[in-house]
Amino acid sequence: MDHTAEALDTLQHVFGYPAFRPPQQEIINTLLNAEDALVIMPTGGGKSLCYQIPALLREGCAIVVSPLIALMQDQVEALQQLGVRAAFLNSSLTPEDARAIEQDWLDGRLDLLYVAPERLLQARMLRLLNQLTPALFAIDEAHCVSQWGHDFREDYLGLSELHQRFPEVPRIALTATADARTRQEIAERLKLTEARHFLVSFDRPNICYRIALKDNPRGQLLRFLRDEHREDAGIVYCLSRKRVDETARWLAEQGFNALPYHAGLPAETRAEHQRRFLREDAVVIVATIAFGMGIDKPDVRFVAHLDLPKTVEAYYQETGRAGRDGLTANAWLVYGLQDVITLRQMLDQSQGSEVFKREEQHRLNAMLGLCEVTTCRRQALLAYFDEHLENPCGNCDSCQNAVATWDGTEAAQMALSAVYRTGQRFGVNHLIDVLRGAENDKIIQNDHHRLPTFGVGKALDSRQWKSVFRQLVARGYLSVDMTRFGALCLQESARGVLRGEVEVQLRQDPKSSSAKRTTKSAIPEHIDVGLWEALRECRRQLAENQGIPPYIIFHDRTLQLICEQRPGNIAEFAAISGVGDRKRDKYAEAFLAVVRDNQPLA
Repeated sequence: MDHTAEALDTLQHVFGYPAFRPPQQEIINTLLNAEDALVIMPTGGGKSLCYQIPALLREGCAIVVSPLIALMQDQVEALQQLGVRAAFLNSSLTPEDARAIEQDWLDGRLDLLYVAPERLLQARMLRLLNQLTPALFAIDEAHCVSQWGHDFREDYLGLSELHQRFPEVPRIALTATADARTRQEIAERLKLTEARHFLVSFDRPNICYRIALKDNPRGQLLRFLRDEHREDAGIVYCLSRKRVDETARWLAEQGFNALPYHAGLPAETRAEHQRRFLREDAVVIVATIAFGMGIDKPDVRFVAHLDLPKTVEAYYQETGRAGRDGLTANAWLVYGLQDVITLRQMLDQSQGSEVFKREEQHRLNAMLGLCEVTTCRRQALLAYFDEHLENPCGNCDSCQNAVATWDGTEAAQMALSAVYRTGQRFGVNHLIDVLRGAENDKIIQNDHHRLPTFGVGKALDSRQWKSVFRQLVARGYLSVDMTRFGALCLQESARGVLRGEVEVQLRQDPKSSSAKRTTKSAIPEHIDVGLWEALRECRRQLAENQGIPPYIIFHDRTLQLICEQRPGNIAEFAAISGVGDRKRDKYAEAFLAVVRDNQPLA
């Protein structure tokens, strides 16, 4: 049955949007026809609407499985602003508040109920579910079920029980990040192999991907923030808690409103820092990967990585937290060979099986390969998720500044030969000393000054040799052996290079990455700045009065449309994308007054 008309009516009057994006309507029809769906859709692509609209149109209350308290609270506040009867059950509630919400559910006064996976499978919840047939089950952040993934949650494994207990209730599982293997694992573990699968493009064209070598990373980050994001909200990711604390403190000393976030901080501190990030402007969160999943803040203008992410999936998901509103945003990363050594060391020390470690090593190699690619980064990123982008994107550093390459075949042969002749027992710095002919104690003690490779590489300086070794590791000619303190070892593929059967083209690393680069503002130049700031202040005051984040009232994109269209009455205000019936009634008067008070000069 086709439910397009009623779904579109709900989209326009409740959510305030004129039309669906493909394939939202098809997904909604699937659920309204009581069929299951598995949806892979990028961050900011409109996943939530795919279950929220069926929840309003089907009989009963929809149950949404969500992994984080922050995500539940954020989405419930946004739905309540639209007049939707939504609530959540989690550990942040008092027993009295939880019982009141359960009673609302029993009395039919809820359209959507957000629940953590561990609570959903408790005996009490299952008894309530047996009394009240749910409208549907929505499993958000479904990649948490993957034991190969970086956000694995053991509680998600039990969610397949929903299909056994409630076979007639449609289910939808959603995530923004899943390669082919993870998609298959989600389908199998959640018993969704027979469901309709919807795979939407992973492309986020508004995000500019930029990756550079570490060269005084703090200085690089400071230039990036001062030149391009002085007044913007953003996230800076670091690998360790110690580095998070040090970086946040240092950025604060530089005049930024920077706050740390990691699992080692008290729960109250983490909650307060997250609250400020969501509700204040221009807050920079410095965090480990413990921060971000479930953060629905649409106006994050940048995500910066001071360390190499472990996998392409992690990189994609973390950078995807920028620019959810569709406006311009930056994904900025600096890395070096030491990052690879550190991550490899962490992997070797993990409790995972050998199979798991091999898989993670492949994923780390893929991440390093993305850093070293000399062509369009977006094409390489999408190719990892089995998606083909025909033409270079024009919105990554490789496209905007063509990468110079050089014939590194001879240098590669020298480097690989040095690894072989020193017994595959030494790290990068010692190998460079051999190639450059350094006569230090370590060289003499190991008789490496007598090797044929000793001193053959004097034409390249230490920095250039580090680049050669880094790229040879990235391309799989060398691996890092952490059982020998970071020793480099030959891989089978190195044989062809040593024999002269394979030509090696290497990227020419820039001498310095300090050049200033200014990206376009998220707000177009034609926007009246005075009106824009007045609308933001109006939104801020309204949000403060209600104790909610400003973006829950209106996204920046909606304010931008108000600036462009300058509505003069309620009907014109209601026609703006993002203004539903409830928000029209609640906010039209306030924002129309701002427009009237900020008329352009004749």
